[in-house]
Amino acid sequence: MELQKLSNGHHLDFQRMEDGSSPEQEEFLPHKSNGKKISQFTDFEGKTSFGMSVFNLSNAIMGSGILGLSYALSNTGIILFPILLTCIAVLSSYSIHLLLRSAGVVGIRAYEQLGKRALGHTGKILAAVVITMHNIGAMSSYLFIVKYELPLVIQAFLGLQHSTGEWFLNGNYLIIIVSICIILPLALMRQLGYLGYTSGFSLTCMVFFLISVIYKKFNIPCPLQGFSNYTAVNISIDVECEAKYFTINQQTAYTVPILAFAFVCHPEVLPIYTELHNPTKRRMQAIANVSILGMFVMYLLTAIFGYLTFFANTEAELLHTYSKVDPLDTLILCVRLAVLVAVTLTVPVVLFPIRRALLQLLFPEKPFHWARHIFIAVCLLFFVNLLVIFVPNIRDIFGIIGATSAPSLIFILPGLFYIRIVPKDQEPTFSRPKIQAACFTALGFIFMSMSLTFIALDWINGENRSGGGH
Repeated sequence: MELQKLSNGHHLDFQRMEDGSSPEQEEFLPHKSNGKKISQFTDFEGKTSFGMSVFNLSNAIMGSGILGLSYALSNTGIILFPILLTCIAVLSSYSIHLLLRSAGVVGIRAYEQLGKRALGHTGKILAAVVITMHNIGAMSSYLFIVKYELPLVIQAFLGLQHSTGEWFLNGNYLIIIVSICIILPLALMRQLGYLGYTSGFSLTCMVFFLISVIYKKFNIPCPLQGFSNYTAVNISIDVECEAKYFTINQQTAYTVPILAFAFVCHPEVLPIYTELHNPTKRRMQAIANVSILGMFVMYLLTAIFGYLTFFANTEAELLHTYSKVDPLDTLILCVRLAVLVAVTLTVPVVLFPIRRALLQLLFPEKPFHWARHIFIAVCLLFFVNLLVIFVPNIRDIFGIIGATSAPSLIFILPGLFYIRIVPKDQEPTFSRPKIQAACFTALGFIFMSMSLTFIALDWINGENRSGGGH
């Protein structure tokens, strides 16, 4: 067994432990040098705790898609939606198992290096490009939320009915300020583990969002006549206040891709694994399972209580629905601010895998250097800010990115890595695990084809796609 280091590609030979177990099942065998233990990674020794790793991975899973899950439930029903959500969560956990199993065989902790080991240099480029595309799309979607929501929140707290044209109500200026003052300092940290504190705070904001959704369920009557002084004219007052158990309509087909995108965290798994204290597969899989379970509960409760509040009037963006009911509601304003904080603090976590992918592509033999570390972070934020400021509508572009990158990261690449990397003497080609991995990969191609087909149909029919995504 050999361990390929992340930054310089050198190999260290490892032998199996005397009891027959592989080092990956326990912990990497330490090499002694002057009586000191050498880190298994070139730039630092993993020191991140179990809890901080859970915070980071949960923050990576949780995205802006949580705001659209109530709408997804309204298009599937309160029985079908939990079934689909459970299936996607289980498949995501299995996908991480395949990823960790592949990493454990060769001792590699970089997604791009796994691609190289499985498919050669083409696989390395493919993995890096997919990660970069997906995470740039995610970063842009988060900053788009900041661009459009933060001016409205500031305007509401100032008691202004309309924008006065002041600079602090201009979304373009605000995202630049947020990027420089908040995101960039966090993105310059050398280790992802340090972001566990901000990730924990981000998750706290989303828990506040969930509690508020549950609270509002019992404070907003249905129908909505009680809010006639605030309700916009396009909200019907004779809404059907009865939950649907099974719903099949034109938008139902989007639900599976939306849910799949909502559980994408795979680019962050290996960086978090790298920085984990006592990094074993079992320990990292436990972190993944706890994170997925926590997000599953949050997703399910948010979707159910949001839907049971508005029923047929549930919109693609849940907070927008609350604002139409009562635009001056102080609690909802606080919730919107909390969501803004959450997505802002998620951007640095999403940026780390992009920088690692670029380093693997451009400087695979170079050790860590602060100049490169800072330069790549600044360039990425500059590029994403340009996208958000100058491209008026890139929703369909993100749709293409999401329809191709999310199935690749969840299904296709982990399955291919497992099939190609795990030796035949451990798992024969037609063994049950490899057949399962092959079916898993095929499922990813089906998801990708389905997503691209629906996007193309919407473009042809001139319809706007409903929101969602990670």
